[in-house]
Formats: sequence, structure tokens, C-alpha cells
Amino acid sequence: MKINLKLKKTITDFNIYTKKYISSNRDKTILWDAINYGVVNGGKRIRPLLIIELSKLLKIKKSNYMRLALATEFIHAYSLIHDDLPGMDNDDLRRGKPTTHKKFGEAVAILAGNSLLTLAFELLADARTHANPRVRINLIDNLAKMSGSNGLAGGQSLDLFYEKKLVTEKDIFKMHNLKTAKLFEFCMLAPLILSDKNTPLKEKEYRKYGKNFGLIFQATDDLLDYEGTKSIMGKNTQKDSKKNKGSILKYKNSKEVKLYCKKLAASATIKTSSFSEPENIFNILIHNIIERIK
Repeated sequence: MKINLKLKKTITDFNIYTKKYISSNRDKTILWDAINYGVVNGGKRIRPLLIIELSKLLKIKKSNYMRLALATEFIHAYSLIHDDLPGMDNDDLRRGKPTTHKKFGEAVAILAGNSLLTLAFELLADARTHANPRVRINLIDNLAKMSGSNGLAGGQSLDLFYEKKLVTEKDIFKMHNLKTAKLFEFCMLAPLILSDKNTPLKEKEYRKYGKNFGLIFQATDDLLDYEGTKSIMGKNTQKDSKKNKGSILKYKNSKEVKLYCKKLAASATIKTSSFSEPENIFNILIHNIIERIK
């Protein structure tokens, strides 16, 4: 219960920070209205949550890690805006509300997504994120790689390419790794880059945790699309089966998906120097997402 309250406070603090940042930077244009809508329109804030909690553990300054968390959430928000577009998943609902292109039109939604993508790198390039330019370049380099053609965008392209095609289980895992796990991997790596506590062992463990967390998150996403309801999810469900998209459920039933996720969670936590304790917040988080309902 204490951990749930702690996490809720972390998310509330991040949402306040996000609104303050956008309100202090926005112009009175429809583009900024769409940017604001795409970012503050709900969201689980899992990615900033990981960054913030890990940064606290590594004793990083709040003024530094909040900018890092916001930059990462901007990348996530941009990807969702573009994911919902008619040329991609063609969704009308996101978090129980009209998607950005339904609210503002397709052209403005594309530009809002593009703006969030560039704003993320603007945040990381600023000296207020870290005084050392080499650290900032390292963050930018890793985020670019993990969100571009060899990361998130590459995974989105595979998601589209795999529609109505015969794909292997290995193909599905590759798509999950690129589309979802790469950005989660960045969430765990980036605070290490900001800190002066990086070691080869920590980097290996943190990267694996982020990757496995992302694989679990996407596997449960596939499961929720199949089993979930529109009222709980806040978006249309059964989209994967209707479009014959590449889904883990082509190769695993619900019980097998849960077992697969539990193995990933155990692999990321057992026998690690960082996450093995049952009371560890990251141990709790990675096991809890297996049972998420939305």
C-alpha cells in the first residue's frame, strides 16, 4: 500500500511538472493545443516513473532527472499520436477520448507528433539537463538510436508490415523488442548516464531489466487487446485480430503469455545485484505489470 501511494505521488508530481513546462513554453496556436492534448491527455506514465525512481536511487538531482523523464514521455506521446493516424492504426479513441487527429485533424496531429519528437532532443541538449556536454551527447545518441529506425520507429514499421502476413514467433519478439522494449531500456540506461555510478555490471542489469520490462508490457498489451473491453481500456479492442496483425497470441494462449512474462520478470530480477530483493520497487513493478488490466 505504501508503495502504491509512493508511485501515485511520483506520477502526480510528474504530471504537475509536465503541465508547468508546457504552459510556460506554449504559444497560442492550434499546434501547441494539439501538443498539449497529446501529452496531458491521461497516460500511465510508466516510462517517467522508471526514470524518476531509478534517478532517486542513484541520487541524481531532481532538476536533471525530471527533464530526462519529460523528454522520454515526449517520445512516447509522439509515437502514440502517429500510431493512431489513419495511415497507421487508424484509431478514434485514446484513453477514453478522441485521438489527436480526430480532435485537431490529421495534418496538425502529424506536426504535433513531429514537434514532440524534436522537443525531446531540445530538452536533452539543454545544459539544465546536465552541465557536461558529453553526458548530454550520450543521452541524445542513445535516445536517437532507441527511438529511430533501429528502435521504436523500426518496430512500428514491422507492426504495419506484419499485417496479414505469415510471421514467425521470432518475428513477433523482434517487433516487441524494437517497438516497446527499446524505449524502456533507455529509461533504465539514461539515469545511469546522468549519474557517476555507472559500472559494466549495473549497465548490463539495468539494460536487461528495461528490455524485459518492455517485452512484458507489450505481451500484456497484446493480451489486453484480445481480452480487454473498450470501457476499461479507454480505446477500441480486438484490433489485432480484426486486422490480422502480428500478435504474440498467434503463438501463445493467455496462460502461456502469463508464464512467458513471469519468466522474463524472474530473469530480470533473480540473482541481480540491483533488483533481487522482493521489497525492491523495481522487483515489485515488473511483476505487477503482468497482472495489469489496462
